[in-house]
Order: sequence, then C-alpha cells, then structure tokens
Amino acid sequence: LASARVRIDKWLWAARFFKTRSLAADAIGAGKVEVNDERVKPAKPIQLGDTISVRLGPYLHVVRVRGLSERRGPATVAATLYEETAESVAARAKLAEQLRLAPAAFVYEEKGRPTKRDRREIDRFRDEHGR
Repeated sequence: LASARVRIDKWLWAARFFKTRSLAADAIGAGKVEVNDERVKPAKPIQLGDTISVRLGPYLHVVRVRGLSERRGPATVAATLYEETAESVAARAKLAEQLRLAPAAFVYEEKGRPTKRDRREIDRFRDEHGR
C-alpha cells in the first residue's frame, strides 16, 4: 500500500485513531502515544510489527502494526492496518464495565450555564447527600 516506513502521526490519522494529523501530533507531544514502549515525536517512522500504545480518554489501546498507509481511507480499510492485542481488548472492556457501574455523581458537561433542569438535579443531589 505504501513505503516500508510511515510517520507515526500520519499512520494514526490513516488508521482513524484521530480525526486530523494535528490532533495525532498533539497527542504524541502530550505523551499519549508510545511506540515499542518509548515516547516518540510525530515524525518517528514506524514499520510493520511495531507495537503502538494510544491513550484515548480513559482507554488505552495497544495495537500491533499490520499495514502501513499515509492516506486515510474508509474505516474498513483502516481496521486492517492494525491488530489490537487480546489483553488490550480485555482491559478496555473491563474499564468500560467499571465506568458503566460506577455511581455517576453529577456530571456537568461544559455547556455554559446550567439549565433549570440541571439546577434542580444539583439541588436534589445536595439534599440527598447533605451538602
């Protein structure tokens, strides 16, 4: 599909881990991406067989490179570029279950002022928990 080596930021974008190359480069700079257990720079060339760890939100994806591409294609093609390790899949499933079962304390998404409904929920929460 492409040459024997591809920049990590291009590959992450082509494999659809990030919507843009700049988002991929920012994540790499923030230390959320490791290649073969080492922090790297966005221009780091990767090759077949490399192991890449990508942290997206609370989830850690550990994948092995199976294909190289510098071009972003359909999701079906992107899925063939890597293979997620069994341990990674199990760990993500376990974390998703824990997050689902965790008592959801009031979660306020940053959308400006709380609505009347949000304020009522906040008041109800405070009354129940004695705050």
